[in-house]
Amino acid sequence: MATVSTNQFRSGLKVLLDGEPCVIVENEFVKPGKGQAFNRVKFRNLLTGRILDRTFKSGESVELADVHETEMQYLYHDGEQWHFMVPETFEQYAADEAAVGDAAKWLKEQDLCQVTLWNDRPIAVTPPNFVVLEIVETDPGVRGDTATGGTKPATLETGAVVRVPLFVEAGERIKVDTRTGEYVSRAKE
Repeated sequence: MATVSTNQFRSGLKVLLDGEPCVIVENEFVKPGKGQAFNRVKFRNLLTGRILDRTFKSGESVELADVHETEMQYLYHDGEQWHFMVPETFEQYAADEAAVGDAAKWLKEQDLCQVTLWNDRPIAVTPPNFVVLEIVETDPGVRGDTATGGTKPATLETGAVVRVPLFVEAGERIKVDTRTGEYVSRAKE
């Protein structure tokens, strides 16, 4: 397995710490007036999301993690696992609830997602930044409601609940920003 020295540490580098994949969030090189130089590094564990702090002596090396992101198509949910496929190779992967997390409420069959693989195992799923979903339930609109009139909750076809303007009604398709969970606009398709 490839290793990387402390002088090659940079933000975004994925390494193995205690057998788990982590990404470097911050790296600070410290050269005290007396004694050996060191790196004060902040990591985010890719499996748990926890932030860790470590100090490395200058010149120490760490194993690189075999982590990469791949664009995959979401196929279906069988009740326990979410299934994804690489469109070019038709290779399929099953992700558990820990890997999918909050992304599950934005996943619609046939959508393309970013799936992070570690040793060919999905560890994180990132939905597209914007999704178009149909509203299955919301309070009816009232004549005179405008874009600045306020918001109401709406349940989408995937089960997610978002705040929408009062003039939007059930059965309409809307565009939602998955990063913030906010309504963007009505979908024109």
